[in-house]
Amino acid sequence: MAKKARVLVAKVGCDIHERGALTLINVFRDAGMEVIYTGRYQSEEGVVNAAVTEDVDLIAVSDLTGSLVIICRKILEELRRLEMDIPVICGGLLTKKDVTDLIDMGVKACFGTGSSIDECLCKVKEIVGM
Repeated sequence: MAKKARVLVAKVGCDIHERGALTLINVFRDAGMEVIYTGRYQSEEGVVNAAVTEDVDLIAVSDLTGSLVIICRKILEELRRLEMDIPVICGGLLTKKDVTDLIDMGVKACFGTGSSIDECLCKVKEIVGM
């Protein structure tokens, strides 16, 4: 039997808006993935520590405060510091410039508010090899 893809869904900082993250947790589980949810109020270092500890295949960061560039930069820096190659995607409040900056820094995909669940799931499956 093939190993299930493991996805970590993360909320960083003071953003309490969980609807998108909770929706994706169910979508990923329904698609046959194992999902680990960090809950709210996490630090970037805590997210990376959880991802490494849980041996995940992907980190999905959700944020509706407009801070995804800052958050993802810190997560990617911590992953590099630990020499871990875990893909990161993000979703939430994004400008066109944010998307460009995030992709340039190494985030594999960005999903703004109103993005298609099917598009997100398809991209996640592609990244994790499902």
